[in-house]
Amino acid sequence: MNQEIGKKETATLLERPWTSSCDEVLRRFHTSLEKGLDREEIAGRRRKYGPNRLREVKRKSAWLILAEQFKSLMVGLLAVACALSFVFQEWVEGIAIAIVIALNATIGFMTEIGAVRSMEALRRLTSVSAKVRREGELQEIPAEQLVPGDIVVLEGGDIVTADLRLIEASKLQADESALTGESVPVSKSREPLPGDVPLAERKNILFKGTSVTRGSGAGVVVATGMRTELGEISALVAEAEEERTPLEKQLDKLGGKLIWLTIAIAILVVVTGILAGKEVFLMIETGIALAVAAVPEGLPVVATIALARGMYRMARRNALINRLSAVESLGATNVIFTDKTGTLTENRMTVTQLALESGRVTVEENGFSIDGEHVNPSQESLLREILELGVLCNNAELRKDEPESEDRAVGDPLEVALLAAGLKAAIERKNLASRLPEVREEAFDADLKMMATFHAENGRYRVAVKGAPEPVLEACTRIRTREGDETMDEEERKRWLSRNNQMAKEGLRIIALATKTVESAQSAPYENLTFVGLAGLLDPPRGDVRSAIESCQEAGIRVVMVTGDQPVTARNIAIAVGLVDDGEVAVLHGKDLKSPDELSEEERRKLLAASIFARVSPKQKLDLIALYQKNGSIVAMTGDGVNDAPALKKADIGVAMGLRGTQVAREAADMILKDDAFSTIVAAVEQGRVIFGNIRKFVVYLLSCNVSEIMTVSLAALANAPLPLLPLQILFLNLVTDVFPALALGMGEGEPGIMKQPPRDPKEPILKRRHWRAIGGYSFVITLSVLGALALALSWLKMDTSRAVTVSFLTLAFAQIWHVFNMSDRGSGLVKSSIIRNPYVWGAIAICVGLLLLAVYVPGLAHVLKVANPGSKGWILALGMSLIPLVIGQLLSLRSRKFAATVNT
Repeated sequence: MNQEIGKKETATLLERPWTSSCDEVLRRFHTSLEKGLDREEIAGRRRKYGPNRLREVKRKSAWLILAEQFKSLMVGLLAVACALSFVFQEWVEGIAIAIVIALNATIGFMTEIGAVRSMEALRRLTSVSAKVRREGELQEIPAEQLVPGDIVVLEGGDIVTADLRLIEASKLQADESALTGESVPVSKSREPLPGDVPLAERKNILFKGTSVTRGSGAGVVVATGMRTELGEISALVAEAEEERTPLEKQLDKLGGKLIWLTIAIAILVVVTGILAGKEVFLMIETGIALAVAAVPEGLPVVATIALARGMYRMARRNALINRLSAVESLGATNVIFTDKTGTLTENRMTVTQLALESGRVTVEENGFSIDGEHVNPSQESLLREILELGVLCNNAELRKDEPESEDRAVGDPLEVALLAAGLKAAIERKNLASRLPEVREEAFDADLKMMATFHAENGRYRVAVKGAPEPVLEACTRIRTREGDETMDEEERKRWLSRNNQMAKEGLRIIALATKTVESAQSAPYENLTFVGLAGLLDPPRGDVRSAIESCQEAGIRVVMVTGDQPVTARNIAIAVGLVDDGEVAVLHGKDLKSPDELSEEERRKLLAASIFARVSPKQKLDLIALYQKNGSIVAMTGDGVNDAPALKKADIGVAMGLRGTQVAREAADMILKDDAFSTIVAAVEQGRVIFGNIRKFVVYLLSCNVSEIMTVSLAALANAPLPLLPLQILFLNLVTDVFPALALGMGEGEPGIMKQPPRDPKEPILKRRHWRAIGGYSFVITLSVLGALALALSWLKMDTSRAVTVSFLTLAFAQIWHVFNMSDRGSGLVKSSIIRNPYVWGAIAICVGLLLLAVYVPGLAHVLKVANPGSKGWILALGMSLIPLVIGQLLSLRSRKFAATVNT
């Protein structure tokens, strides 16, 4: 909130409106609580500051999404090959390549058309009305018409539509969980605050996009639209740059290498052939063939379909992916930034402990226990009384059939938790209220920090009081014990305050409950109370989080908590879910975090080593993500609130909660968890690793097939032999016998134990040196088989050139089909490999064999491809020679496994 309002002298005030008194705020805005602004002032301020809405961002059109599908360097390489085909009037080749480009774009477009629109979701928060006092009258106007200086009147249930500095506050509480991460409603007041108070502790400010849960109040609008805290988050979402995934970068890098490889080989062969006296047109045709051979036309298609298949698998496991290429990034993730509220915890308060004079009671899922022994509340008078007080002094509603279900609970989460605890002892609010009807309520007072209700009982009145431990204990003169009431002296009061502090250190939110019986319903509520006990509440950790974090740690993935909640709460939740083991582990506070540019090397290392960050602002989350990314990490960020949206967009993988998450968070994220389970992230990471492994396999497969085509054509051209493959035959192989097996490889389920391995280095290329060596070796063996088949067909079988070229074409086609079995994982062997278990591989082989038979025996297709029936001897020769690369590949794999076994023994 850094805008100027009115005169220039107001600039300092509006940078920190929480520091000024109510009178000074009213004076600076030239307004009054009783009259508000007049019509002339409203019109002037509306002209100056504009409507109270978030910045409109141009909708991402379907045409733009479609255009983005053509930005890949690999697609550009295909376009060059297509253009060359048309230039040299190779119409069939050109049209075929154009179809490939269109197919790739269509698949990408259809999977990404539902991409994120974060700003639209943010703007939906403004479509409400506001009650304002203008010209002395209370009016209801559309929220976007609010201007700085307006007096807004609020009561329980209202949505806050602009940033307000409170002038009046009567028992006012606000739910700010979506903005700050605070689990429970925050009590508000009108008193000025120090200047360095963090966002979550600005008690005299109501923020746009939050809601009033109880009480009433009035405030001055100090910021509207993009100048509000919500607006600043909106700006951060717009400014947060989406990181390109490793796969996108590496495929483009690979495409760049292929371009230069294509140009170099084509020029070398064409120039050499022309200098050797060969026909110029033939060498140009050969150059086109080489260009077609060098481009793995199937790679963009296969990569896109493999990623889309990954999206489908993840959706079946409750993880929805917004951005196609984000699937693969999950496999490289080595750091997960997780929010606490609603992600590691259930985002619902639960009573977990009750401290009574008779001892500490543990509240369990199905009852109560002391020191591990079950306790029956009907036989434990103190336990039953404290539960009844929690139900009586309460304004929430809870259905009996599903006490833990959030969508069946209405009211303050703390009060809902007290009702749920009562139900575990069969204490129902409806039955209790009929026996002890409420006749008076003293609403929660933010100054006194207490609430009281009066209930008629046998001609007298039972008073139920709950509140912060310190003021409740101060108001108590007696304490209830099993033997009866005893005097509460100063020593006893200190002992209970000590118990309160100990429970607070365990991360519990503590309230005290007290009671008394009076003759009149008009008696003072907070005098001469009898203390009953303390209730400790906790936003409990989700049940599956600990095992999920253990899986992350086994997989070499660091989990870092980044929350807006209190440090002590953050630490205790971290211990409860197994994020840290040491109760003394340091928690870095948001107020101590410097800008990345101001960090020393030692401070940078400290931040990178920390596991818990508390009281962190949205801007600081962005800075932390950028710091880790600069350090070479692939960062996934989980969250569910408005405050998480910028970080979700900035992270390599933004993960939003689908059930509890705000619309803003869901649309800013790359992945949405339908079940809100942290464990689903682990399953998604596993799928990401499997997908990258599959991509690596089919890239090796496709390139070894394409390089073998290049070597075959090049060597034949340099040897002045007939071309063993014609351009359209190469394209047919690249789109048929290459693509279907490659697609099958992309469907693989992966090898077991993949999550026991550390994440790969994000800088690691798709193909490492050993993969390039494998490509070269396989290509050389396939090339020798094809050229050998051509030579034998010409010299031994005395075939004409057309039939001999058909034999070499079929040899290469079947060698590439069998080559898929050479893609088994290292150490798995042929029989036990995931390739053999993959049903899609066998389906791909059947399709490819069928298409090759059609290519040979269907006259029209055979004429286009210029193939002829090779006869039985030709078929035997082609099939026999095509098996050589598979046999050699398996022999080398067997030797490698034996060598590895020898080294490990």
